[in-house]
Amino acid sequence: MTAEEQAKTWCDQAMQGDRDAGSELLRSYHKPIYAYLRRLSGNDADAEDLVQQTFSKVWQSLARFRGASSFNTWVHRIAYCTYVDWVRQRRAGSDQPQTWWETLPATGPSPFDSAAESDTARRLYLLVQGLEPESRRAAIHLHYYQNLTLPETAEVLGLPLSTLKYQLKAALDELRRRLPEPYPTLSPSQN
Repeated sequence: MTAEEQAKTWCDQAMQGDRDAGSELLRSYHKPIYAYLRRLSGNDADAEDLVQQTFSKVWQSLARFRGASSFNTWVHRIAYCTYVDWVRQRRAGSDQPQTWWETLPATGPSPFDSAAESDTARRLYLLVQGLEPESRRAAIHLHYYQNLTLPETAEVLGLPLSTLKYQLKAALDELRRRLPEPYPTLSPSQN
């Protein structure tokens, strides 16, 4: 049984009142959603709050999940929307200091695995964090860090696939311009 089939089974069982199935469903998505929100929010405490809000929304909306997209995509969409709402509410707050980003360890697969040196990887992290608009940064995080396919990433962001591809190309072009040579090959994957 694939992870998506298992999620669908748990989802069906949870909708019929099986709290254990619901707990397994949320537990299986906690780690990737936490990692995603941790990268976006910049710290553990905010990420935990965002995860809690996300899963609260998932639980409340579970009966409305119809399977039009994968459960993984649906949960990431809720996490993304929760993050966007949080950013809007804290506009007056400040971003993480540069020293925090310089010491940020790479904790999972990323588009920068091919970077030969950790110094280059740290510069790439800083550059990704500086991408504007937010949708470009979110596209990089979802597609490369969370390993969502291009269609899944487009769905999470609520963008047409062609717009997402443009966003990724523009983001990667900007990263290439800002990164001193030699730099790793940066290109959108074909998933």
